Amino acid sequence: MTTDNPRAWTVRLIGPAAFLALCGFPGDGAIAQEAPGAPPVVWVLATGGTISGGGASPTSLTEYRAGTFSGEELVAAVPDLARHATIRVEQVANVGSPNITFDDWLTLARRIDEVFDNEPDTAGVVITHGTNTLEETAYFLNLTVRHDRPVVLVGAQRPATAISADGPLNLLNAVRTAASPEARGKGVLVVMNDQVNAARDVTKTSTYRLETFSSRDLGLLGYVDGDRVAFYRAPSRRHTAASEFDLTAVTGFPRVDIVYSYVEANPVVIRALIEDGVDGIVLAGTGAGGMSRRERDTLERVTTLPAGARPIIVRSNRVGSGRVLPRTSDDGLEMVAGDTLNPQKARILLMLALTRTRDLDEIRRIFREY
Repeated sequence: MTTDNPRAWTVRLIGPAAFLALCGFPGDGAIAQEAPGAPPVVWVLATGGTISGGGASPTSLTEYRAGTFSGEELVAAVPDLARHATIRVEQVANVGSPNITFDDWLTLARRIDEVFDNEPDTAGVVITHGTNTLEETAYFLNLTVRHDRPVVLVGAQRPATAISADGPLNLLNAVRTAASPEARGKGVLVVMNDQVNAARDVTKTSTYRLETFSSRDLGLLGYVDGDRVAFYRAPSRRHTAASEFDLTAVTGFPRVDIVYSYVEANPVVIRALIEDGVDGIVLAGTGAGGMSRRERDTLERVTTLPAGARPIIVRSNRVGSGRVLPRTSDDGLEMVAGDTLNPQKARILLMLALTRTRDLDEIRRIFREY
């Protein structure tokens, strides 16, 4: 449940020993010492997920309840955070990530902007989040947060009560990244398994393995190791402070749905969406965004509708990597090429584009730039 009046704490990091043991935190100070001087301020906005999950025993790795622990408890369980930052915690939600909503997204984006606007001593923000939809929240914030200071999303593949839980070290590395001056200007980041990935490129690739998050096409941005946060590249597409998307007057989003293509796909799904007045459709096409003749024939109905009633069609792919390119054969269907965006991220970009325009050329321009 989303907290109506979230409280903020400045946490004294002296977490209970029992919780530390459950989390598998070594407590030996193996990470490098913080830089001299006052530590920077990092906010932790907690939303729940496996990182805050609790199971019946340390070996309950797949049966547990997300959102068992609060953000304050997660932070208190990692005393080494105090070497790197002064932590302030706010509980935004405490749910499994399949239950994250657009309202939660708006709350997060606006709260991050508020923190950065009003607290100049804040180095960055960390968001604890479930992994199932973490990449979607990250990409939404990458397009809507209006500042260049680091926003880092972090989760876990094992609950907090599990033997060898990965959440404590992931959280420590996320805070170190948010506090790092080198992270500034690189957009929203995802930090897990000692790796830093860009929100636009990263996706979850495994159900249970710790190395689940990967940027298949373009690669990770860097590593978080014992000596420092080391970056090797930066995103080139528009994001955060350079983004044109403004949530000031936004109270809801255009309806965009995803259709998955497969052998003898039933076009009734496409017909139903069109008849229901959907604003946009993302096709998770075969290969390089391909579709069957039946699907194409159904999508041709879009061009017969009045201009204001036509859903915008974006071609993505179900493959998991590679570009989807513009095709002259699609010009008659008035489609948009999704480039390297997977279907769920193409959906987010189309939703935000439709808050600004329905002009097809403008939407194509947006997909080229973001």
